[in-house]
Amino acid sequence: MRTFELKGELRSDFGKKAAKALRKQELVPCNLYGIGENITFTVNNNDIRKMIYTPDTLIIALTIDGKLHHAVIKELQFHPITENVLHIDFLEVNEQKPVVVEIPVQLEGHAEGVKAGGKLSLEKRKLKVKGIYTNVPDRLLIDVSPLGLGKKMSVADLHYDNLELVNVKEQVVVQVKATRASAAAAAE
Repeated sequence: MRTFELKGELRSDFGKKAAKALRKQELVPCNLYGIGENITFTVNNNDIRKMIYTPDTLIIALTIDGKLHHAVIKELQFHPITENVLHIDFLEVNEQKPVVVEIPVQLEGHAEGVKAGGKLSLEKRKLKVKGIYTNVPDRLLIDVSPLGLGKKMSVADLHYDNLELVNVKEQVVVQVKATRASAAAAAE
């Protein structure tokens, strides 16, 4: 996983009034949960755009008052109308405790069913994995070459070293759907 560096400052005021005042200053209230005590801090709104609006899963190297913490995003809260970031919760990670994160899926290869006229359909764009954060890849690669017409791959069919897939085992990830053209070709 890629690392994103972010700087924060501890905050001492809490509550709705304090949070509203921080947001007017272009600051986002944040919490860091996990190892040790919980830390409340703020980050600059402009610094987090590249962290939030990316398809990749990132490890955030948080520097809060000179101390470095490694974390992942646990929860993001957006304003319902303006879609500005209201609050971010981070979860601190280390090399002893596994973490659950969502990783994007990337398909590779040419499915046999597509060559026969079918349509490849990606049903699940991200999968939840559990593992030590240093073992988590940027993307989960799935080879779709053996998929024939009308065939599918579920979570139970996928296996990765040092990672456990947390999604429901019967959930379909990718499939090759039959089209009218492929049905007509098969009927001839």
